[in-house]
Amino acid sequence: MKRHNTAEVPVPVSYGGKVEKTMGGAKQGRGGGGGCCSRLWFMVVLSATVTLLVRHCYDSGLIGHGAAAGVVRIEPVHRGLYHTRKASPVDRGGGTSFSGHSPSRPDAGSAKPEPPHDSGVKAPSEPATVEHTKPPFEPASTGTESDDGGKPSSASSSSLPAAAHPFARALAAAGDKGDRCGGRYVYVQELPPRFNTDMVKNCATLFPWTDMCTFTANGGFGPQMSGGDGGVFQETGWYNSDQYTVDIIFHDRMRRYECLTDDPSLAAAVYVPFFAGLEVARHLWGFNVTTRDAMALEVVDIITSRPEWRAMGGRDHFFTAGRTTWDFRRLNDGDAGWGSKLFSLPAIKNMTALVVEASPWHLNDAAIPFPTAFHPASDEAVFVWQDKVRRLERPWLFSFAGAARPGSAKSIRSELIAQCRASSVCSLMECADGPSNKCGSPASYMRLFQSSTFCLQPQGDSYTRKSAFDAMLAGCIPVFFHPGTAYVQYTWHLPRNHADYSVYISEDDVRRNASIEERLRRISPAAVERMRETVISLIPAVVYAQPSSRLDTMKDAFDVAVDAIVDKVTRLRRDIVDGRGEEEKLEMYSWKYPLLREGQKVEDPHEWDPLFAFG
Repeated sequence: MKRHNTAEVPVPVSYGGKVEKTMGGAKQGRGGGGGCCSRLWFMVVLSATVTLLVRHCYDSGLIGHGAAAGVVRIEPVHRGLYHTRKASPVDRGGGTSFSGHSPSRPDAGSAKPEPPHDSGVKAPSEPATVEHTKPPFEPASTGTESDDGGKPSSASSSSLPAAAHPFARALAAAGDKGDRCGGRYVYVQELPPRFNTDMVKNCATLFPWTDMCTFTANGGFGPQMSGGDGGVFQETGWYNSDQYTVDIIFHDRMRRYECLTDDPSLAAAVYVPFFAGLEVARHLWGFNVTTRDAMALEVVDIITSRPEWRAMGGRDHFFTAGRTTWDFRRLNDGDAGWGSKLFSLPAIKNMTALVVEASPWHLNDAAIPFPTAFHPASDEAVFVWQDKVRRLERPWLFSFAGAARPGSAKSIRSELIAQCRASSVCSLMECADGPSNKCGSPASYMRLFQSSTFCLQPQGDSYTRKSAFDAMLAGCIPVFFHPGTAYVQYTWHLPRNHADYSVYISEDDVRRNASIEERLRRISPAAVERMRETVISLIPAVVYAQPSSRLDTMKDAFDVAVDAIVDKVTRLRRDIVDGRGEEEKLEMYSWKYPLLREGQKVEDPHEWDPLFAFG
């Protein structure tokens, strides 16, 4: 099915057909005796009426069920032009391609409190309210929209026919076998550039201790690493990427997404190009809460005033916030509180926020992988890399790259370091601040992981750590010690059965001096081979490919995330049409829902319940 630009879209059938029929009748009835002026006046009045009807239906989210889709294709942009390229129509005031960077938080001198998610730690003492009530999702013209950021009223809409819903065209498109984008169209919301690209242009202000402009190169990938670095990498496709660049990487890919549309009634989801991760990073240290929350409140005012919002109260909207969820969940309004309150705003609770670490106790965020150093440009580049790590000799049974956490009583890193030092089959790379840091170079830790069968992955400064994805990229089987590090986080990108690709040893076992070496030696060579092959097969799903290229036979982390969002919205819409409404979920169990199998209930006991106890 041919996709059209806006200028090529034919006259909407639902209105154009009626106009032709009415005009034909008028000509026959008048017999040519009414005079040219009368006919002209009639046409002017009729045209004005049709125009008003179209505008009314658009504002109601019901525009043109028979209208052709206005799909915008964005051509690839040369990376050297990120800061100078003129905006195309799809850029919508802030959608040009930019590189940018949200830097890592320094380990020393930070005022950030330890997040409330260590083993056995109670969750924040918030009321276990259910924000996602069963909505009617009636057209905005019914006047059911509330003042809480677009949350629909509690009236039932199950009596509405399917065609009466504002997302009827989008659902119909999903069944169009002749349209390769049917059911996958994404509409890009309009935002002024201060919400995205202006931050990148002012890259020197993104982080208080470091000039991060180096890392804003290449669409958020950072500086390119060439020459293979002694055989550790391939010749091309490798970059020194920072762990908090998802906002820019995702945005650059979305600009080139093959199924963009400028018709919101056709969209399976709405992308909001707000660089929330970059924005909050600018104000985490040394700013009061008014400054930290200002842009969050402003963006909510803008998006909730748009007709696209009223179609589903924002439940079809998504955006990236490329840091951990805790940077957006300030627990109090005092200046000493950490982060912004973006994720606590009622409107944002209706949306999906893509973060590198999600909350086990909230429903409005979803975790996507940290960026690694590998950004392939083709399927062949992935295949070559997979073959390389599959053939590597791995002299070390296990390894650990990281630093101790002497100030944290809950951290098991000191125990891991002690066991690794005492073992003849473990390789240790101790990280430290300053020039003595052995972990600062991607080549150094990737060389370690490539020589190891198992890679120890304890919690980082929060539940997760980028190192887990670096290890998997090297074909090293990760060993996790808390389910919050991966199992309840990246449920879109990693298998539900964690034993297929990883080893789990509980933190309590480590504290009781369980031997990691002994546990790993018990795993049979055949099981090790199966697990490594699964890890290698997961590489495409945990890397972000080049935006100007595309993978043909596999999906990267971006593709997996977009597909998951589209599926989530589509299921919700179908439930609404069928009269089931939206499933009510308890936020205190949000970590458990993706783990449920058929017949299981969220209240059923689970071995990890004590680790995510809700206070």
